[in-house]
Amino acid sequence: MAEKKRILSGIQPSGLLHIGNYFGAMKQFLELQDENECYIFIANYHALTSINNKEELYKNTLEVAINYLSIGLDPEKVILFKQSDIPEVCELSWILSTVTPMGLLERCVSYKDKIAKGILASHGLFAYPILQAADILIYKSDIVPVGSDQKQHVEVTRDIAIKFNNTYGELLKIPDLRINKQTAVVPGIDGQKMSKSYNNYISHFSDEKTLKKQVMNIVTDSTPLEAPKDPDKCNVYALYKLFASKNEIEKMADNYRKGGYGYGNAKKELLGKILDYFGNAREKYDELKNNLDYVEKVLKNGAEKAKKVANETLKEIRDAVGLK
Repeated sequence: MAEKKRILSGIQPSGLLHIGNYFGAMKQFLELQDENECYIFIANYHALTSINNKEELYKNTLEVAINYLSIGLDPEKVILFKQSDIPEVCELSWILSTVTPMGLLERCVSYKDKIAKGILASHGLFAYPILQAADILIYKSDIVPVGSDQKQHVEVTRDIAIKFNNTYGELLKIPDLRINKQTAVVPGIDGQKMSKSYNNYISHFSDEKTLKKQVMNIVTDSTPLEAPKDPDKCNVYALYKLFASKNEIEKMADNYRKGGYGYGNAKKELLGKILDYFGNAREKYDELKNNLDYVEKVLKNGAEKAKKVANETLKEIRDAVGLK
């Protein structure tokens, strides 16, 4: 039997998650949890760069945990925890910052992108990649699965680890990145990448009335109902393909091309697919919202396991740099 790989991923607690989060990151952990050692942390330290309300941050943190548990993440197989329960990452982040070239951080495109979106140009936002590197390196992660837009973050982590090892010895494991190529970028209701920042998302855990409104607001062109349509240029069809079988996808495409089939019909079919696909998860979500003690217990147990690994790594690093 092949040795299990240690896989790490973090997600910021930005509130109610959406189908872009699910297909872009969350779904793959359901597929990975049986054969690998998965660490998933809720990045609430990172969230401080954009959330300055304690009630909002706490609520959002629990929301992420509930989302993951609802879709089927098994806390007996996966270590799920809050980033802030492992403050050792902050000490490692400082140590790593002493060997990180300024030019490396200045080249990070995410800083410029977030500034362009109106996020405060703080030191925390600028130094974000170093804390992210500490998150990855402190658990001696083998693989970090990311979307193509997050590729640079793992490459920066590798560069920092190599710089540290060249300075103090081969202590840090150089992680590999895994690009999730199975799913293309999930379009939002306006055709851009689905994101809470753009307010163009569809959340699978919204109440049914809200979910219906989100689906019905998907932007389409003005082609009349009776006219033929190109399915490959339609956001509704692109989202439908995430949920439907091959035959169902082909049938909808034929309906588009024949004409006499409106976008409203396609939206209703998409809504039905979303409700059916996430039916069990939505029930579990409602249960967990009323059982927050269990959610907190899962996070506490995960933190205890993660902390053991983090402390071992940090002890080695402290010895190596002279903080023994």
